[in-house]
Amino acid sequence: MARRHGIELTKKNADYKVGLGFVGEQKIALVKPQTFMNLSGRAVASLKHYHRVEINHILVISDDLNLGLGKLRIRAGGSDGGHNGLKSVAQMLGSQEYPRLRFGVGEPPSEERVSSGTAGFVLRPFGADEWPVVDQATNRAADAIEFWVQNDLPGTMSRFNG
Repeated sequence: MARRHGIELTKKNADYKVGLGFVGEQKIALVKPQTFMNLSGRAVASLKHYHRVEINHILVISDDLNLGLGKLRIRAGGSDGGHNGLKSVAQMLGSQEYPRLRFGVGEPPSEERVSSGTAGFVLRPFGADEWPVVDQATNRAADAIEFWVQNDLPGTMSRFNG
């Protein structure tokens, strides 16, 4: 999104980087937490308060081990599914009912899960054979975000889930 729309993310404070720009005529803020994942809700809550944004105008993007590589799932709310970042966001917002886009990274092979755990798997670089799938999914995710910004969440879910 930042590259597509020429938005530069700069350090706002210790908790996040932020960049402001437009999708069409809609003003957007792209936020990248700079905390450990289990504290990422601080960035979301801080921006929500500072910009006086309604919770339904926040889209949280996260990785998801339960989705195959490159699969996207957009939801209006729901459980954190064991994801510590989503858990932090829910705690800081006081609700699990916020829009989210989950980006599938697939499950680690069982031997990797034992040796480095899931954190090691999601933090490792993608392999050369995975990049084409990741690039295509990243573009599709950006398309979904643009559609959501200019339309609505139900329409976005209908068009991009699957």
